Amino acid sequence: MSTNATGRAAEIIARCRQIAACSEIAGETTRTFLAPAMHAVHALLRKWMVAAGMAVEIDAIGNLRGVYAAASDDAPRLIVGSHLDTVPNAGAFDGILGVVLGVALVEALHGERVPFAIEVVGFSEEEGVRFGKPYLGSLAFAGEFNPGLLERVDAEGMRMDAAIRAFGSEPDRIPSARVSEKAFAYFEVHIEQGPVLESEGLRLGAVSAISGQTRMQLSFTGQANHAGTTPMHLRHDAMAAAAEWICEVERYAQATPGLVATVGRVQTYPGAGNVIAGKVAATLDVRHGEDGIRRSAVAALVDKAKDAGAARGVEMTALTTSDEDAVATDSTLSELLRQAGAYAGFTLKTMVSGAGHDARIVAARLPIAMLFLRSPKGLSHHPDEGVLPEDVDAALATSLVFVRLLTTEAANLKNRKEAHA
Repeated sequence: MSTNATGRAAEIIARCRQIAACSEIAGETTRTFLAPAMHAVHALLRKWMVAAGMAVEIDAIGNLRGVYAAASDDAPRLIVGSHLDTVPNAGAFDGILGVVLGVALVEALHGERVPFAIEVVGFSEEEGVRFGKPYLGSLAFAGEFNPGLLERVDAEGMRMDAAIRAFGSEPDRIPSARVSEKAFAYFEVHIEQGPVLESEGLRLGAVSAISGQTRMQLSFTGQANHAGTTPMHLRHDAMAAAAEWICEVERYAQATPGLVATVGRVQTYPGAGNVIAGKVAATLDVRHGEDGIRRSAVAALVDKAKDAGAARGVEMTALTTSDEDAVATDSTLSELLRQAGAYAGFTLKTMVSGAGHDARIVAARLPIAMLFLRSPKGLSHHPDEGVLPEDVDAALATSLVFVRLLTTEAANLKNRKEAHA
């Protein structure tokens, strides 16, 4: 198998930008779960997949799946995937690059058959924008889709099951979207969505784990009162308590290696400039690659919120809205990925992903590996999100070597998967 993948970057980037033009809103890239614009995305990818010798189908949850067959029908299967939906006013590469590069990986084989089939999956939903629930595509793929989700309603009042039917699929068939029993591993290529690789002058990273994440809603309840007539020592200022706590969140995270903690939204009530805030609602997002450190941080930050409130006669309550454990990538696959990078001439930084990915969900069924590309200026979920052509070529070259190295490991990984099951 040739590992010469240079020179494809311009075409891969152009394809990503062509897909970015398939949008619900003119002039920006916004594409939610099974929006009509997804039909155009599927048409483009189907054309490229078929030309590469792949058999293509759309499953019951709207995942686009292209299979490049192996020499034998009973061969194991490598899954290569990422997502096709976006956040509102997104960039052109988050998710999409992993699917387009997966197709390019098959194209680079030039018809050569390897000892395993390669299935490239474009997941229909990862961001959770339309129905407030992320990973719909990969949940169905992993056999973890809860039928109760079909009752969720979007902003236009349409239920999820109706949206699936409107797209041309059938909700009752969602169990059939489950990954093939022949699959032995999952591989995802993704932009870093952060500044670490760029800050170290590196093109690629090998993900060791996907961070665990806790999301909370905190409420500080004091007493609204006149801003001009209430002396400072007689106030129960919810905003002052929240502000002190927000600074404590930043200090705590800065002092804890690998921890990120964010207060992303604050709402004050009644929200007038001449009224002491009687209530403040705030969000908290805490992430770390080790669950014990994350949980300790959450407990400490909740205590700090209570202390900030108690000092002012302000009551604090906290509600956990989401709690996801960290997910480790497979050590064998990750080591093969680092070897592939070295063989292709690139140093891969071992790093933890602070963002969520479909790989998190697929890990319940298959060993996973993830390859990161540098994000210029650390930008993602933004119209100016980009990639560098040399990084795209490096990722494709590394992926090709990774596939070659997998030819000797596929049987072992399949046996491990069956033993675990």
